[in-house]
Amino acid sequence: MGRELLNFKMFLSVLFAFTVGYAIITYGRLVREEIGRYDRALSERVQVIERVKAKPITVKGLYLTASSAASSRTRQRIIELIKETELNSVIIDIKDYTGNILYDSDLDLVNQLDTERVVMREVKEIINEFHNADIYVVARQTVFQDPALAQAQPEWAITTEGGGLWRDYKGLSWVDPTKPEVWQYNFAVAREASKLGFDEINFDYVRFPSDGNIRTAVYANLEGSKAETMRKFFKTLDESLQRSRVYTSLDLFGMVLESGDFDLNIGQTLAVALDTVDYICPMTYPSHYPTGHLGLANPADHPYIVVSNGLKKSQTAFAKAERTQLRPWVQAFNLGAVYDGPKIRAQITAIEEADRTSGWMLWNASNNYDSRGLLPDEHAAALRSDVTT
Repeated sequence: MGRELLNFKMFLSVLFAFTVGYAIITYGRLVREEIGRYDRALSERVQVIERVKAKPITVKGLYLTASSAASSRTRQRIIELIKETELNSVIIDIKDYTGNILYDSDLDLVNQLDTERVVMREVKEIINEFHNADIYVVARQTVFQDPALAQAQPEWAITTEGGGLWRDYKGLSWVDPTKPEVWQYNFAVAREASKLGFDEINFDYVRFPSDGNIRTAVYANLEGSKAETMRKFFKTLDESLQRSRVYTSLDLFGMVLESGDFDLNIGQTLAVALDTVDYICPMTYPSHYPTGHLGLANPADHPYIVVSNGLKKSQTAFAKAERTQLRPWVQAFNLGAVYDGPKIRAQITAIEEADRTSGWMLWNASNNYDSRGLLPDEHAAALRSDVTT
């Protein structure tokens, strides 16, 4: 009897072990199948929401600070202006002259260095609101003028011969254009902006400093000319964003259109930038040209002549370009003259008459815009015509 009981207990133990083992194997199979279904569903969802590059358009845009973009009231005012006129785009700061990242970044380095100042808390919703109104959205990113990064990471900054931070005449510190770490930091920000939904990244301050005591500025790795450094930067920028579904553009000094191979001592020439981005955006503000330019006592009083001349002189360089087009900035602020509707329109006319141009962008640092100088939207005009007939 004792042996039989022992055998029965052993049988139960074996049966229990078998049952548990079978249950574990079966459960594991079910879990793997469920994970597989989840992965397939997730894969299908990712494919549905995968970022799609916007169709190319002739941009007719205006610049907005992050504060303006974050304001619901301002957004509505701008959207209404765009609906009523030929405008179709906005250019929004994501990193401005302070160097701060102006949205809530998920980049580890940004958070480690504390180089963000969140102004646009709901940046995706802001982008979506403009997209829902059929508005093309450009992210403006300053690069080498960057006090926030220079102070957080002094070894990446332009320094003085004494080792301190070098500053321009406005007291702003810059990061070193010869430092690969600075390049990669900015590329990472641009890639994140792409993933947020921006259609284009516009890079400003892509140059060496133009003012301040330049002779005391010390660069870590300046080999060859400043223009050669910028050539390498532009090329690496292009390579870094190849897989991002965004267009790219560079802001250059307006005088670059006329300076040929001379880099203005800031590293900017058309030759080093062409075909590394989709658009070159020269800042052809008439008020920024010196007295006597083209024999004019006050170039700001002659916007058509100044802008047209620069664009014509750029054509020799652009004749060699296969990809890059011109999209100038338009002065929409009072400096040197009152910039009313006719002066704004004169610049636009000069741009639209020129070869190799594709659109334009209005600049007013205070974001004070109205319809002066702008044509009415064709659809809006048609609707108004239907109402009156």
